Amino acid sequence: MSFPSESDLSGTIARLFVYPVKSCAGIEVQQALLTETGLDLDRAWMVVDAQGMFLTQRSLPRLALIRPQLKSDEMVLRAPGMLALHVAIDAVEAPATVTVWRDTVPAWDMGPVAAQWFSDFLGQPCRLVRFDPEHRRLSSLEWTGGVEVPNQFADGFPLLVTSEASLQDLNVRLAAEGHPSVGMERFRPNVVLAGVDAHDEDRVDMIHVEGDGTADVHLQPVKPCARCPIPDIDPATAESHPSVGDTLRTYRQDKRLDGAITFGMNAIVRSGAGQWLRVGQRMAADLRFE
Repeated sequence: MSFPSESDLSGTIARLFVYPVKSCAGIEVQQALLTETGLDLDRAWMVVDAQGMFLTQRSLPRLALIRPQLKSDEMVLRAPGMLALHVAIDAVEAPATVTVWRDTVPAWDMGPVAAQWFSDFLGQPCRLVRFDPEHRRLSSLEWTGGVEVPNQFADGFPLLVTSEASLQDLNVRLAAEGHPSVGMERFRPNVVLAGVDAHDEDRVDMIHVEGDGTADVHLQPVKPCARCPIPDIDPATAESHPSVGDTLRTYRQDKRLDGAITFGMNAIVRSGAGQWLRVGQRMAADLRFE
């Protein structure tokens, strides 16, 4: 399918983010390899407690202060007051079984050094694990329309799509209430769109991204992203203030999720796995009317 010449919406990819370790800081990149489970190495690792249960900023806001860096053969993790932790990308130590939300899945433990590093920084026993790529953890078939869509340790879907305009709209509302503006990092998107109106991402059926000349990329938004308290956490300090959640509650209650507060859309990869997404790529979409 060729890139559509006439669409309801057109714009570009403004920003791309990869989150190698679930609930730790993200990495803003200029390009990222697209796979069927989302951006390459996104949520490939996860921190779990002594029982193998996943840990997030919801209970441990200090996870926001752990900053990964991806190199050719290793991931380097840094956190305040800690020496850097070097984790080999292609090495694991022992099989493990872990739980993320309702899914109990096989994984690979990253060993005692990584476990001690995270335990010391977070103040409780925990371990770092790697998703087992041989396992297929599927997104909700109810929301994908029956399409089998694998993902790794993401909450439920391969990608999260937002727009610059949606954040700008929120910041106008925050300013009106006397609150400081916030950055996109609080919402932990993978793909940020420019050139569309606020929350247009809620209303499109398929996002077409101009490909490399052989084929275009098709990303399908399938489920609004319900928001927990994480957007209230300042990623620079790990301190929480309710202004973001309180403001969203005034205008972002979504009837599709029984009134839950939403911001951004969970999306699946319908075509284009193996291609690169790049900042500046053109995108187009048609609005969906229900």
